[in-house]
Amino acid sequence: MLKWLAGALASAHAAGMNAAVRAVVRMGIYVGAKVYFIYEGYQGMVDGGSNIVEANWESVSSILQVGGTIIGSARCRDFRTREGRLKAACNLVQLGITSLCVIGGDGSLTGAHIFQTEWSGLLEELARDGKISAEQVQKHGHLNVVGMVGSIDNDFCGTDMTIGTDSALHRIIEVVDAIMTTAQSHQRTFVLEVMGRHCGYLALVSALACGADWVFLPESPPEEGWQENMCVKLSENRARKKRLNIIIVAEGAIDTQNKPITSEQIKELVVTQLGYDTRVTILGHVQRGGTPSAFDRILASRMGVEAVVALLQATPETPACVVSLSGNQAVRLPLMECVQMTQEVQKAMDERRFKDAVQLRGRSFENNLNTYKRLAIKLPDSEIPKSNCNVGVVNVGAPAAGMNAAVRAAVRVGISEGHKMFAVYDGFEGFAKGQIKEIGWGDVGGWTGQGGSILGTKRILPGKYLEDIAAQMRTHGISALLIIGGFEAYLGLLELLAARQKHEEFCVPMVMVPATVSNNVPGSDFSIGADTALNTITDTCDRIKQSASGTKRRVFIIETMGGFCGYLANMGGLAAGADAAYIFEEPFDIRDLQSNVEHLTEKMKTSIQRGLVLRNESCSENYTTDFIYQLYSEEGKGVFDCRKNVLGHMQQGGAPSPFDRNFGTKISARAMQWISSKLRESAGKGKKFLSEDSVCVLGISKRTLLFQPVAELKKETDFEHRIPKEQWWLKLRPLMKILAKYKVSFEVSDASQLEPVQPHGAEEPAAI
Repeated sequence: MLKWLAGALASAHAAGMNAAVRAVVRMGIYVGAKVYFIYEGYQGMVDGGSNIVEANWESVSSILQVGGTIIGSARCRDFRTREGRLKAACNLVQLGITSLCVIGGDGSLTGAHIFQTEWSGLLEELARDGKISAEQVQKHGHLNVVGMVGSIDNDFCGTDMTIGTDSALHRIIEVVDAIMTTAQSHQRTFVLEVMGRHCGYLALVSALACGADWVFLPESPPEEGWQENMCVKLSENRARKKRLNIIIVAEGAIDTQNKPITSEQIKELVVTQLGYDTRVTILGHVQRGGTPSAFDRILASRMGVEAVVALLQATPETPACVVSLSGNQAVRLPLMECVQMTQEVQKAMDERRFKDAVQLRGRSFENNLNTYKRLAIKLPDSEIPKSNCNVGVVNVGAPAAGMNAAVRAAVRVGISEGHKMFAVYDGFEGFAKGQIKEIGWGDVGGWTGQGGSILGTKRILPGKYLEDIAAQMRTHGISALLIIGGFEAYLGLLELLAARQKHEEFCVPMVMVPATVSNNVPGSDFSIGADTALNTITDTCDRIKQSASGTKRRVFIIETMGGFCGYLANMGGLAAGADAAYIFEEPFDIRDLQSNVEHLTEKMKTSIQRGLVLRNESCSENYTTDFIYQLYSEEGKGVFDCRKNVLGHMQQGGAPSPFDRNFGTKISARAMQWISSKLRESAGKGKKFLSEDSVCVLGISKRTLLFQPVAELKKETDFEHRIPKEQWWLKLRPLMKILAKYKVSFEVSDASQLEPVQPHGAEEPAAI
């Protein structure tokens, strides 16, 4: 058992770090360790004294929704010298601290690694100088280090996402959306400069998420003569009646000669060459601030817990590791390998090996770049070989934010592959009625930021319209189908597959991309739209918690959507710091409700005098939101009072989050590539598609992107409750309970071994 543990924060700050601090402190206390805050990063460790303070459960309450970090961070010159590290070691040994959790960028993590390797030497020197005893040297002879990466730039190799990146994207996209609305009145060009001195991730993903006309990145400079190409592209877009041009520039953007490309230079160019009214917006530190997104809070909470588990399992032989995200799994990687690879990127850029730089950034970065290029630049029609195939796109089920981004990506990739794209309006019902129109490249411009479904969507299944749909497929010569939707889309796909014997029109490649706030589609860990809904829930919970900080002793009961799937209630609870979340997948009875009430009654005796309880809409037939509200009100009489909120359709609406825009764009583009490869296989052979692997669901499973035949997914589905039989996020149930101070058993992470930084496999990585 660990006796001591310390949380140290260093380097720059990023939204979501507080969630990590909270998780480290509470998980540390849960496993019986003493946890210390080290204020002001390494500077606080060197200065000691009041900078190193023991933390308790309440010191981290109400910080989940706060941006930045409550324990401060500072750049520290002293720690770079051996002299400074001696002082730091002395301060830690006096308190018996021998485990360090560092949240920061590659600089902070490199510092931690050096500190760990020098530790025994530092202790010996301190003992020689009489500053510590020989007994202390023996007792604290080894330092364990675990790192978490907090950086808005997402510039650390080995993890799909760093803490703070998603929140920074939220800030950027808010600005872009605001700019988009002013463009409706003025014809303007906007040059938007985002952070990223050495890494273009923010620029690239925000360009992908808003359909920018041009993007400048440090890793992938524009080819010689870019000035002319860019002006041609801007004027072509204007000619297509596009009122707004957006150009996104990373602050570290360079040309192929490593000379900086500045936002002012670009503005000058557009004004002198094209005479367009052009404005520059430099976002600066806005991107670091604000409330952390739901994704960052969940990521940081998972990482914090995993970091404590890694410290618990560490032996004197364990090298320093960094906790990171791969697909949707938390993994541990050797810290120095990640740092070295991160530094390799910079080296490749300095040596003008830009292809290598993009590859070293990882497959996710590379995929983003290729997808952006495909969707932003339309080749002249004469250069696209025609496939003579017509592909239909249809939305099915309830609307989900991000559906439009998915349709846009499908249409543009389809056109770039030489297909004719057809939009089907109003789901299967519209399909049967012949509401089908050819849709062009320009028709989907500006769709990424639109919520809901522009094509219209209905929950009606194709079953009773099969004759009519087959007739429409024949009339329009549709040779493949892309369905974007939720559980109804999945059921519809099964019905179309079953109808193949009767109607040969359905013997074509069909693929479904999951899009539903409920996140209940078998075959995928994530659905388009769920992230936006989670952010809505989290924002609402933040506001509700704030309203309670004035009127003490209040418990809020909040009902979330999701049908029988508890994803939104569970993950919303984790992101908002709820005391309980009732879901269908984990049956509960009156005794559980009673113990939750007792737990809250105890909580009201502390300084945290408010409670938050989430309830999934279908978690129980009898324990309704009203019942739970009345029970809590009765049992809490004299101790706390209750309020209830039903969030309802708010969760389905709103502008899509950056995650949903990006995920919708990438997964839908990938689905279209699959359709094209299937059509190429049969080109000229005129063969019908009869095999089951020509009807698939495309989804993320753990760490890979998978096309799974819908026929095989049947056995993994609970059709009565419209959920998959196994759901990955249920493993995170104990996390929420531990962080809310319940005693529950916690299963240690799947892989406690260190992994290589770059797994080489044939599988397609599900980088998010």
